[in-house]
Amino acid sequence: MRFGIFVPQGWRFDLVGIEPAAQWQAMRDLAQAADAGPWESLWVYDHFHTTPVPSEEATHEAWTLMSAFAASTSRIRLGQMCTCMSYRNPAYLAKVAATVDVVSGGRTEMGIGGGWYEHEWRAYGYGFPSAGDRLRRLDEGVQIMRQAWTTGTATLDGKHYQADGAIVRPLPLQDGGIPLWIAGGGEKVTLKIAAKYAAYTNFAGGNPEEFDAKSAILREHTKTVGTDFDAIVRSTNFNTVIGATEAEVEDRVAAIEARLAPHLGSAPPAS
Repeated sequence: MRFGIFVPQGWRFDLVGIEPAAQWQAMRDLAQAADAGPWESLWVYDHFHTTPVPSEEATHEAWTLMSAFAASTSRIRLGQMCTCMSYRNPAYLAKVAATVDVVSGGRTEMGIGGGWYEHEWRAYGYGFPSAGDRLRRLDEGVQIMRQAWTTGTATLDGKHYQADGAIVRPLPLQDGGIPLWIAGGGEKVTLKIAAKYAAYTNFAGGNPEEFDAKSAILREHTKTVGTDFDAIVRSTNFNTVIGATEAEVEDRVAAIEARLAPHLGSAPPAS
């Protein structure tokens, strides 16, 4: 069993109460503590607006943080859960990620998905394509990135993305390119994309029964596309509050709710 940790970046109102000028120091200090501790990996979200309600609270950009953490840590692996394919051109994203991998000394992971947060899509001028189109973009984009990281160039004449000899150098330091985490549990399309391309998956939100069911579907997809199910690492996320006693946990939950209440109003806290 391997464990990673998310660093607060604002998306879940997790930097509330920290002055903007001090937020990077808070994130960096937590990242360095994780780097010095037992955690295997460090993660951020790829979102532009807070959740469950958009607000004017800061949400720091994922790949900028990846570069900063690459330079300010030395051991821990660095990922996003997960990058939205449609927020950046995939050939450009492959270049960014390859550069981060070099800066980090070969510690970068690529969490990638189709995206879902409609409010920020529309606010940033991306529209909000159908789920089918978002997943087709995911498939095409992953093809471009895999090609770029293994050959140094990318060419694809797709429906949504085109690349014509895009040079992506430096190559990532990791043999075979940056590991791909295909995130999402869509049974017909997302898990099939994962079966084709993923070194890792992420789904099910911490529910063991759902995790087992999605794993079984992924296994069937690997049989269909001819890949090795056992070579794909499956992962999930747990949001936890830890204390020495139940009373301590309850006190910490109450403190979190009190801190968030002025920002969320009647909206439930992010799970």
